[in-house]
Amino acid sequence: MSALPIIDVSADQAPRELRRACESLGFFYAANHGVDPALERRLEDVTRALFALPRPALEAIAMRHGGNAWRGWFPLGGELTSGRPDAKEGIYFGRELPPSELPLHGPNLFPPELPELKAVVLEWMAQVERAGQRILEGIALSLELPRTFFAAGLTRDPLCLFRIFHYPARGDGWGVGEHTDYGLLTLLKQDDVGGLEVKTPDGWVCAEPVPGTFVCNLGDMLDRITGGRYRSTPHRARNASSKSRYSWPFFLDPSWEAEVAPLPGARVRPAEVDAAERWDRASVHTLNGTYGEYLVSKVSKVFPELKRSVLKTPPHG
Repeated sequence: MSALPIIDVSADQAPRELRRACESLGFFYAANHGVDPALERRLEDVTRALFALPRPALEAIAMRHGGNAWRGWFPLGGELTSGRPDAKEGIYFGRELPPSELPLHGPNLFPPELPELKAVVLEWMAQVERAGQRILEGIALSLELPRTFFAAGLTRDPLCLFRIFHYPARGDGWGVGEHTDYGLLTLLKQDDVGGLEVKTPDGWVCAEPVPGTFVCNLGDMLDRITGGRYRSTPHRARNASSKSRYSWPFFLDPSWEAEVAPLPGARVRPAEVDAAERWDRASVHTLNGTYGEYLVSKVSKVFPELKRSVLKTPPHG
């Protein structure tokens, strides 16, 4: 099994166990999360059908057609991590919204050749968002905050982003390079191939697939509000298997206009110390402005061509 703890997030002792996990590794498995197992199987089936579509069907829903919403499909090598192309293809989704001038807001792109995809994706996002909000309640209690601290503030109108990734079989094991996530909480459904690796004080460890659980990790904004007490831990993805790998990360992020500040009384890690230890040498404790501005500044580096072609709001932060 993995070195990461498995936490029954429905249990009374969850806040205590979450505190230990968040202070040490920033990663844990969430068991008894409440998402329907039948829906998981439907998501797996529709994912395989999606990536089996002919290339023209995928090109018709490419991200360049999503405009400012930054939704849709991208090809193998179309996303960068630390300036290097990832060994995956994927599709980006968010809340189903009307067209908007705000980056990352707007309608999703679904292929007409796979009509069941829309219902599965939107129901999946709704169920996983509820699970994530419940986990954030436990994290709030672990910080001796009111249970509703996040729901009443940072995630009252959260930015919810969902990705489906396909990693073709590779001999070199490359997938995605070292990085941290930007928001509050990531909930990852894995397939049975695995490949997620987490950076710990003892080196890289594998987050092996554990049936019935999500792998959860803290994002930069939880690191920021706790002053570094709860860390956003670097991780990467590898695929040395002879089989394709699929993964389904869901990102529960603060509201677009939220200004994310340290909690009162938090002992903030010195920015220079934090930056020296981070993968990108940029401290989250020097953040100014809104979460939306921070996110745009980060995502702009992931899709530089898309930034140049469609981004209407200049990045800050």
